[in-house]
Amino acid sequence: MGEVNDGMLSPFQSLPEGCKSHIIFYTSIQDACSASLISKEFNSASKSDTVWGKFLPPDLKEIISNLVPWLSSKTKKELYRLLCHFSNPIDKGILINKGNRRFWLTKCSKKCYMLSAWELSIHKKEDPECWKWYELSGSRFSEVAELQRVDILDIRVKMPARSLSLKTNYAAYLVFKTNKEYSYGLETVAKASVSFAATAGTSGLSEPMEGDSVYLKIPTDVHYLTPTDEYEDLRYGWWEPDMQRRFVRVPRPEHEIDGRVPRERNDGWQEIMLGEFFNDEGVGDVEIKISEILDWKKGLILEGIELRPKEEA
Repeated sequence: MGEVNDGMLSPFQSLPEGCKSHIIFYTSIQDACSASLISKEFNSASKSDTVWGKFLPPDLKEIISNLVPWLSSKTKKELYRLLCHFSNPIDKGILINKGNRRFWLTKCSKKCYMLSAWELSIHKKEDPECWKWYELSGSRFSEVAELQRVDILDIRVKMPARSLSLKTNYAAYLVFKTNKEYSYGLETVAKASVSFAATAGTSGLSEPMEGDSVYLKIPTDVHYLTPTDEYEDLRYGWWEPDMQRRFVRVPRPEHEIDGRVPRERNDGWQEIMLGEFFNDEGVGDVEIKISEILDWKKGLILEGIELRPKEEA
């Protein structure tokens, strides 16, 4: 829908506003946004709840049921802009589920969620010797969880498929950081999977490890440096005083890594894809998990798990 001159607008000027809204209803989001430029009459119609309700999930009230008083004060256009237009990735979407979950929409009105660490099932998560919970600047939630020391890393969660957009390819991502001062055990390969839960019930650690290979930290190799070698990054290096040699850890070449590794996000966090799935009819639960049971681990700072359409990842 482009700009039209005044002469061409005359057939529409006598139409009731409801009819104009109905016309805009059958256009795209971009056209609905630009309809206000056509005329004063279309400007008013383009803001109607009839138009913008089309671009919001039909179960929006259920999703943000604990925010009903706040919801009642917003028009549907305001809600759409709140859920889709964000300049700061840290503040995108709205907090729901008592502040433990974030919800937003893509530009194509697909549902996205981020589940905080508190919403996840984490092995020994309430043991202060294993996990430390605290407020961290730059997090989307009131608390993050930092791994203190465990030999079993097991993180999982189930999400009702009906809560997600139908006929959509989704991917699940673990969102985290690592303690820059001290961490270990995160270079060991872990197993991650995303699947539809076949039966109801609880999952146990006795299950065999299966799924895709992932690394929470890029694996490194130990290199020996001679006194004449130059190496810019010696943060992980050490001396063998008796032998006057220096060793340093360097990232393993990508083609030698047999699994997925983390990538940097533009919000200061890292993420690694745990798996993907196609949400057809929204039946059942989607189960997301990552496990590693071989080595002692420390230094993982966990923010949560994010679910978003894969084509818009």
